[in-house]
Amino acid sequence: MNYRPDKYGNRISILGFGCMRFQKTMGAIDIKEAEREIMAAYDGGVNYYDTAYVYPGSEAALGEILERNGIRDRVYIATKLPHYLIRSAAAMENLFNEQLKRLRTDHIDYYLMHMLGDVETWERLKGLGVDQWLEEKKRSGAIGQVGFSYHGNSDMFCRLIDAYDWDFCQIQYNYMDEHSQAGRRGLMYASDKGLPVIIMEPLRGGKLVRLLPEKAERIFREYHIRHTPAQWAFRWLWNQSEVTCVLSGMNSMEMVRDNIQTASSAYAGELGAAEEEMLEKVVQAINEKMKVGCTGCGYCMPCPQSVDIPGTFAAYNRRYTEGKSRAFIEYMMCTAFRRTQTSASNCIQCGKCELHCPQNINIREELQNARKELEGPIYKIASKVIRLFKIF
Repeated sequence: MNYRPDKYGNRISILGFGCMRFQKTMGAIDIKEAEREIMAAYDGGVNYYDTAYVYPGSEAALGEILERNGIRDRVYIATKLPHYLIRSAAAMENLFNEQLKRLRTDHIDYYLMHMLGDVETWERLKGLGVDQWLEEKKRSGAIGQVGFSYHGNSDMFCRLIDAYDWDFCQIQYNYMDEHSQAGRRGLMYASDKGLPVIIMEPLRGGKLVRLLPEKAERIFREYHIRHTPAQWAFRWLWNQSEVTCVLSGMNSMEMVRDNIQTASSAYAGELGAAEEEMLEKVVQAINEKMKVGCTGCGYCMPCPQSVDIPGTFAAYNRRYTEGKSRAFIEYMMCTAFRRTQTSASNCIQCGKCELHCPQNINIREELQNARKELEGPIYKIASKVIRLFKIF
């Protein structure tokens, strides 16, 4: 296993175990299978285990497995505060204590604000005293390091990086999202600030393995270096020294063994120009189904009406490359789960965005197309519920 340092010099395995997708039997986590996989990962050198309060049964399963095998203090636990459920400082404390109980530990090594969407939400949390609360937990040793996980565009991500003295961050990033979400720009910005970057969705929920078009699969098959699509996706990430750890939601022994083997032989700078060109051809093959040729550059931003234009187009394209459910989830996260809603329906057709688009996209027209397909009845109902209960 290869390792990279965090902000304070701790050695983090470049492969992390994402604990959201444990195998289930009759709706409950198969604890025996989860234990086999976690211990195989541990024996293979994986020392970073990521879970969250809202992953059903995940924290409790991880805590039980680590305690039973006596390895709690030999690994790092990362879990998350569901700030969207928090309305007071007392609620933070109660929820945190519940997490400690679930995880059977007295401290959390890496603690994240889960799906922190924008600076306004962070300011709301500061109004509840979250910054003082986090500092007190760090002083007492109950929390080791503080970070946040993020889904959204690079502009807001960079603003969040500057909003607090974070220890690390977590972003969605893969060869398809190089210029969307936080993207390479966000990765580089965080790294330049000295922050370790944890990567989630390296395979886009498995879509970069199971749902590749035939043309993309053929490019991989015919390349003279033989790697599976998953191995290429991981190697593309680890090729970048700014990437600290890549999370994989491993739920089979085959996946664990394969990922460990890849993580034990991958290193920064291993891919040359030929490999980068080959992967760009794969991206082009996948993008042939895209509806809008948006690169996520962000020159169209900020929108006077707060529309997240790159985020909207990323979700709209995903609807045609990965399916309706994936697009719906992404669109909800980048629009409805913001303190100020950023949906396409905010557009008033002013055209300011089109003056700056290097791709010459007819943004106003495409936003209306995206709105028609992404803002159906379910989206509207969910958005109202989010506003009603202030879940952002």
